Amino acid sequence: MVKRRRSYETGHRPKFLAVVDDSPECAKAVRFAARRCARVGATIVLLGVVTPPAEENWLGVGEVMRAEAEAEAEALIAAAAATVRSLAGLEPEKVVRTGIKADEVVKLIEADEDISLLVLAAGTGSNGPGPLVSALAGKSAGTFPIPVAIVPGHLADEEIDALA
Repeated sequence: MVKRRRSYETGHRPKFLAVVDDSPECAKAVRFAARRCARVGATIVLLGVVTPPAEENWLGVGEVMRAEAEAEAEALIAAAAATVRSLAGLEPEKVVRTGIKADEVVKLIEADEDISLLVLAAGTGSNGPGPLVSALAGKSAGTFPIPVAIVPGHLADEEIDALA
């Protein structure tokens, strides 16, 4: 059962969730979310997800791989946080989780009843909008617990700013 959203109740504040990764469209989602948060008085949550190694590695190699992946995710989030601060003057919440990206997005939304919007950006390549957009805004769109904003990947920064 999904928790009721409390974003606009006394003592709560709406949060917009942006997933941070190394995809080219990630910067578009972060820009839109930061600008929109500044405009409507929301806060932003930046989520990085580390994919666990496919199989158990011997002699601690899996632990080293996981630590390196976590450090990379934290570096990507730090860069996105700097962007948020410069664009919107906001200090974002930063979250790093380990697991399957789509699953961890849903788990975070379920855990934080103030998250009221998921912001994703669609890829512009021939492979479609991207796996996360396809997984979260495709088949499950009718049952997803919060609205999803999908920023077209072809938009220029100025166009994103005008829309946000």
